Amino acid sequence: MGTIIDGKALSKSIRKELKEEVTRLQEQSNKAPHLVVVLVGEDPASQSYVRAKNRACERIGIKSTIIEKDDSITQTELIDLVESLNRDKAVHGILVQLPLPDHIDDNTIIDTINQSKDVDGFHPLNIAALQIGTPGVLPATPKGIMTMLESVGVELKGKKALVVGRSNIVGKPVAQLLLRQHATVTIAHSRTQDLKKECLEADVLIAAAGRAKMITGDMIKPGATVIDVGVNRVDDKLIGDVDFEAAKEKAAHITPVPGGVGPMTIASLLQNTVECFMNIENLK
Repeated sequence: MGTIIDGKALSKSIRKELKEEVTRLQEQSNKAPHLVVVLVGEDPASQSYVRAKNRACERIGIKSTIIEKDDSITQTELIDLVESLNRDKAVHGILVQLPLPDHIDDNTIIDTINQSKDVDGFHPLNIAALQIGTPGVLPATPKGIMTMLESVGVELKGKKALVVGRSNIVGKPVAQLLLRQHATVTIAHSRTQDLKKECLEADVLIAAAGRAKMITGDMIKPGATVIDVGVNRVDDKLIGDVDFEAAKEKAAHITPVPGGVGPMTIASLLQNTVECFMNIENLK
């Protein structure tokens, strides 16, 4: 049976280090990092996620403000709000919780966020920096995935990595980060022919397609490392994109759902908030 990569334990360790770092930075600058999260509407999943982020910030000394707006807010009004946060020198990180109501264009709002305060790492200039390998804020989930791989000593150089899913939030950026570590990367998706064949060739498999148990045990290469990003609610249970029970018998390392990538996404968001604070306050 493969080693389970415990995202909760790793996240806890990172948060402990961050708490010490935030304390040091406060003593140095007499300021605390300040993250503002904008929540539009009453989507239960978004509300739960935002509350979790808020609690995580408070535990390590990051000031966290949640601005809640009714889903009747216009796109122009939301843009004005984001621009006011861009101008506010007491705000170091801005996160607009997605998805937004249908009448608001997600990309337009993301484009409005100041690149230096974009803790999600979704701004086009941060994505461009990722593509060409220059400094920028990394998207939280891909950043967390790379931390997990590093934590168990997975060697990526020259290895075959398969990313199942091509979203701008996970699939594409994690592929770029794998390339940075000299992996040979393939991106698979809904139109990929013979997905099983692609999976069986992968030394590292990142499942981020959003389909419950689409990666079955017979699709795992013996000794592979499997990172399951999927979060699918089935019969009131959270299920990953990988059939965990079957896959863990073949994988060398594997993440569970829940308790794997999810906690690491929040930990990475906290890291990004501290990083933005240090850059804005010139504390490096």
